Amino acid sequence: MQREEKLRADIVEVGRRLYARGYTASNDGNISVRLDAGRLLMTPTNVCKGFMQPEMMCITDLEGKKLAGDRSPSSEIQMHLEVYRQRPEIQAVVHAHPPVATAFAVAGIPLDRAVLAEVVTTLGSVPIAEYATPSTKELPAAVGKYVKAHDGMLLANHGALTLGADLFAAYYKMETIEHFANISFVARMLGGERLLSREEVVRLQGLRGRYGIASPAPICADPPASAGEACQVVQAPESSERLVADRLAGRVAPGGDGEIRLTYRELTALIEDAVRNLK
Repeated sequence: MQREEKLRADIVEVGRRLYARGYTASNDGNISVRLDAGRLLMTPTNVCKGFMQPEMMCITDLEGKKLAGDRSPSSEIQMHLEVYRQRPEIQAVVHAHPPVATAFAVAGIPLDRAVLAEVVTTLGSVPIAEYATPSTKELPAAVGKYVKAHDGMLLANHGALTLGADLFAAYYKMETIEHFANISFVARMLGGERLLSREEVVRLQGLRGRYGIASPAPICADPPASAGEACQVVQAPESSERLVADRLAGRVAPGGDGEIRLTYRELTALIEDAVRNLK
């Protein structure tokens, strides 16, 4: 009972932090944590995450059936259950709508570029799960395609989802995704990111064991060698330099028409690269 009381208090605290940071608005978002081998503790539906009380939480089984609580569990519980089914080691799941990361999800832009060493080491990449109507069976199916290889993902036109070995680990990954999205956005406005090279990404991946960072899947080649390979695809160019300028960055016309304009030298370099890749 003491553990349950602590987890209830922890969910309240994580909900308060999500709301205070603007990662949720109104009744958005949901949080769950394993209570024991067969039960989950979950936030209720229609409650602002910044104003929850410990007694509001629901207890369900791993099929989503409510076992205890005065309120109904979140309508998106099936998304959480899909995570727990595929990843037995995962102890907590957080879903929120952090604004900048969600803007990337709305724009259809995954956060999968090798830009920040810390993100490459901890999360690897942050893909986008295809759009699915919230609170339907489509959502767990969309999320299920990425759960085995990723601890964090964007949900197309919806928000973000993070998983962790405990509740705060899952929450901190949500902070990391939004932080990464903010930096990526500003860097693109300033002319574009410089990407970490493929060799540097491999080097960073090797540091995971030294730092005790557990990752669900290794970083792999793009595309994966086999369709069934569980890996994290990270955009990192082959180069003798550790940092590589993005040749297409900052070339969108100011009028917002989406036209990409390259200098003659840049166009020639891209053609040369394409020819080399064909050989």
